[in-house]
Amino acid sequence: MAHFKITGGTPLHGVVAASGSKNAALPMMAAALLADGPVRLQGVPRLDDVDTLSLVLRELGMHVGRHGDDELLLETIDPTPTRARYELVRRMRASFCVLGPLLARRGRAVVSLPGGCNIGDRPVDLHLKGLAALGAGLRLRRGYVVAEAPRLRGATIDLVGPRGPTVTGTANVLTAAVLAKGTTVIGGAAVEPEIVDLGNFLNALGARIEGLGTSTLRIDGVKQLGGTTHRVIPDRIEAATLLLAAAITRGSATVRDAVPDHLTAVLDALRTAGFQIELGDDRVTISAPGRPRPLAITARPYPGVPTDVQAQWTALLCLAPGRSTVQDTVFAHRFLHVAELNRLGARIEHRNATAAITGVDHFTAAQVTASDLRASAALVLAGLAAEGETTVRRVHHLDRGYERLDEKLGRLGARIERRETAITA
Repeated sequence: MAHFKITGGTPLHGVVAASGSKNAALPMMAAALLADGPVRLQGVPRLDDVDTLSLVLRELGMHVGRHGDDELLLETIDPTPTRARYELVRRMRASFCVLGPLLARRGRAVVSLPGGCNIGDRPVDLHLKGLAALGAGLRLRRGYVVAEAPRLRGATIDLVGPRGPTVTGTANVLTAAVLAKGTTVIGGAAVEPEIVDLGNFLNALGARIEGLGTSTLRIDGVKQLGGTTHRVIPDRIEAATLLLAAAITRGSATVRDAVPDHLTAVLDALRTAGFQIELGDDRVTISAPGRPRPLAITARPYPGVPTDVQAQWTALLCLAPGRSTVQDTVFAHRFLHVAELNRLGARIEHRNATAAITGVDHFTAAQVTASDLRASAALVLAGLAAEGETTVRRVHHLDRGYERLDEKLGRLGARIERRETAITA
């Protein structure tokens, strides 16, 4: 199993590019089930999650082929399969996004309840509520959702949950509604850039969606969708992680192929922490000559600070003098990285959905183990700033959502080495 050896203490400098968005590409891949023509997606990163969903889609009768470094061609060659099996869907939650388009296009979907990172309870009740409102017959059978409908019908649906809008739920209901008879209005829809990009992709296929970027979506159903070519937006989580890597090492870096408007909350927090930020049309430059100021960070749905950078912010604020707090209103249990950061010398107390941090002068190298995708990134960032050589185990989590992050950090001057040999306890 792969692990990283990181020799910390080197400020990062240089220019690096963000890859295409994982969280936009995956629901688009699932939505390609709706298309009657070939779909060409550009800017799709090489990730384990992309490979997993490709396997799911191939079992559902699709051709999925990669052309060059960042392009996928998807086309249905057998429209009869309707079952997405547990062995694949359990690997990541985004696989569940095949439910809506599979039901809408083929009239039946049998999809395993999802798996993915160990970051707390993420129920799919809002997905099912929305599909039921569209007329789907639903039942649970041996860990699978069985959904059936000859043709879905438009409805008014409220997708607000106890922790705010559901991103994957919005994707599932939206992709189902584009082929429903009549008009669907989705209230409480997620407004994340990835949902906007998904909607733009569906409109390019021939869907009729209004209100993208707002919490109310109006969808006038159509009978058929064609094919299209679409470029996926840049990954705002990867861009933020790279900026935080420069900040935690007291370096300077430019992240190009980014969308600054998608990073507003993160950039505002970095400025408040004392770092200099310069913006271009498609790039962000950070200068971080010193330690961060202490902050109170709260992860919220977009346009707030994303929950997907909560762990990385926690790592950075461990080096801020004084007291900081990090709260997560989206996934209250997403704090498994805290114990591992404390192994590196951090002083963090975790209670409920909040981490209270007392800043330390530096991290001290140790062996740590990643528990999920974003925790992996936080431990890598801490290792970059630590004194000595840090080992980060189980970095396969990282490969699910970051395209060659170790290589990109290496281009900025990080001393990081991937090793495939086993580590004994």
